[in-house]
Amino acid sequence: MTSLKISTDRTELDVPMIYRFLSEQSTWAVGISRSVVDRAIENSMCFGGFIDGRQVVFARVVTDYATFGYLADMFVLPEYRGRGYAGELLKTILAHPSLMGLRRLILATSGAAGFYEKYGFTAPQRPETLMERYFPNIYLS
Repeated sequence: MTSLKISTDRTELDVPMIYRFLSEQSTWAVGISRSVVDRAIENSMCFGGFIDGRQVVFARVVTDYATFGYLADMFVLPEYRGRGYAGELLKTILAHPSLMGLRRLILATSGAAGFYEKYGFTAPQRPETLMERYFPNIYLS
């Protein structure tokens, strides 16, 4: 496996690629506008993973850096899947000093629960205490 360089430096991110993936290929953000992607990146702790200078993985954490975090928009470009890069990225996120000690780190997934379980994520212990406002097609309106 080629070595993955992971960075939290937003200036290194390939934002056009991130936007293209989220708006065209993701299952959760199809139709999202570039301005919304830019704002999400600006207001999150972002992680980019690079192979030979090309960004191939991305994730961001929305957090207060004290008690809570939400892992969002994690993806590996299709041609780089199956090489362990998602696991490397997630391990780096979970070990980041700014995210250690959070009482709760949550995420939403429609098809990768088994992957996240390997890293300690579980279904909510008390789902009756969680609520949401969810608009799945908001970017297509």
